[in-house]
Amino acid sequence: MVFGFGRKSQMPSREEALSGRAERPFAVNPTHVVLGTPIEGPWPDGSEVLYVAMGCFWGVERIFWKQDGVVSTAAGYMGGYTPNPTYEETCTGLTGHAETVRVVYDPTRTSPELLLKAFWENHDPTTANRQGNDIGTAYRSAIYWTTEGQRLAAEATKEAFQKVLGGFGYGQISTEIRSADDAGPFYLAEDYHQGYLHKNPGGYCNHGPNGMTCPVGIVRQDQLPAQQDIAPPA
Repeated sequence: MVFGFGRKSQMPSREEALSGRAERPFAVNPTHVVLGTPIEGPWPDGSEVLYVAMGCFWGVERIFWKQDGVVSTAAGYMGGYTPNPTYEETCTGLTGHAETVRVVYDPTRTSPELLLKAFWENHDPTTANRQGNDIGTAYRSAIYWTTEGQRLAAEATKEAFQKVLGGFGYGQISTEIRSADDAGPFYLAEDYHQGYLHKNPGGYCNHGPNGMTCPVGIVRQDQLPAQQDIAPPA
């Protein structure tokens, strides 16, 4: 991850976006390196899919593969215009995509509310188009829902967390919330991005102000960090 990369601060129009290509220009290992499950399916009957964006997808994916009830995760690009983008293209901000993680989960073992609790607690949703040292529309905060239950959970948890933020002097949540159908296709990122922090335990994670460790996003000083079980890089 290149600090400060992706500096375009406004979304391009469809006409301004890069043209992309008809097919994915790289191969991806079909098996999740941590969970041992298919990255692109098939998944067990009844599985549900939620898409979240909260800055660099390396740290986001690690947060969610650790959640109880999660079947599979994948890093990718979503919410823009360019078909089958590359990482380098997405970082320019000219594809319109956000770095996004697909979360596949078993709704009998977890819920959208619990997953979104992890979402809100592990990044700053008030900094539009920025997380830590990463600046640009590719690093915006977003929830792309696929079920009515997820939509309701996104709206309710946003409202609840806004009150918490306001109590500690933070501004308004800027998180983009819309249906996955409206956001458009999810495109897998390159293979080296998949499970990145498992392959590179000391790798960069921007879920904190200094871009070197993964502290919790926003909590009171007397609270335990939400990521207390994730050791910082050596």
